[in-house]
Amino acid sequence: MPEAGLDDVFIDDITFPAMDGYSLGATLYLPRGAKRHAVLINSAAAVPRKLYKGFASYLARRGCAVLTYDYRGTGDSRQKSLTNYSQPRSLVGFKASMSDWAALDVTAAVAWMRERYKTLPLNYVGHSFGGQALGLLPNNTEVSRALFIAAQAGSWKLMAAPERYRVYAMLNFIGRPLTRLVGYAPGRAGLGMDLPKGVFLQWANWAMSDRYLFDDPDLKALANFPNYRGALRSLCISDDPWATRPGVELLCSGFTAITPDILTITPSDAGAAKIGHLGFFKAEHRDTLWRGAAEWIQATE
Repeated sequence: MPEAGLDDVFIDDITFPAMDGYSLGATLYLPRGAKRHAVLINSAAAVPRKLYKGFASYLARRGCAVLTYDYRGTGDSRQKSLTNYSQPRSLVGFKASMSDWAALDVTAAVAWMRERYKTLPLNYVGHSFGGQALGLLPNNTEVSRALFIAAQAGSWKLMAAPERYRVYAMLNFIGRPLTRLVGYAPGRAGLGMDLPKGVFLQWANWAMSDRYLFDDPDLKALANFPNYRGALRSLCISDDPWATRPGVELLCSGFTAITPDILTITPSDAGAAKIGHLGFFKAEHRDTLWRGAAEWIQATE
């Protein structure tokens, strides 16, 4: 049953099926009054959907029906043990990749929101990988407006120094060997949360390429990038060492049918000491970054 949540909205933990029927854990945020927009929030890799609770509640209070969810193999979309439902099953042998996340999970989330809210504009928030995924979706034409937050083509060479060298070492000297050894990528190795083996290895391969996913000859879904013709605004956070301006620009260059609007935001713009890769979603930015983002998401032009 829905529960009354923060910011005077209804919050309901649900599941919905991915394109192949896999059950994905999700949360639906609904305004008490009229719904004027539908918004899908798509997570960064290795980030649970709970990070977006405050922002989702904020959007719901403004009249948006908002869905957050976990990609397969993570958070509440990680399989549970048949013998002890409270304990997640080991990710050893779990089959998933980043391209699966886009093709099976994000595609299904767009379809679920489009089917449920047929008469509302469907808007898309993509954080890091969540932004990358939009270009890969076969149904990205269903999206009216997309707001990217710290979303980039994440080649290690485009990251800020010295972070780029730390990432290079983590991927090649720790991440890849450890993942192959134990059968999945342990969160305790510095990722934040456990990841399926295929997800981590595909991400590592993309990160080691000059043009990230655009250099993957086997990624047929790249053909979907030019199909997106909605509005696109990409927020580049100036103190984010991962999603630097060159990385943000490279990702946006894939959307060849439109001219994305790229805005650089500094911590001083929000009256903050730092923002970084995850900080946009802190509640302290409610009256600054969140308000501007919501106004753009809900714009009619």
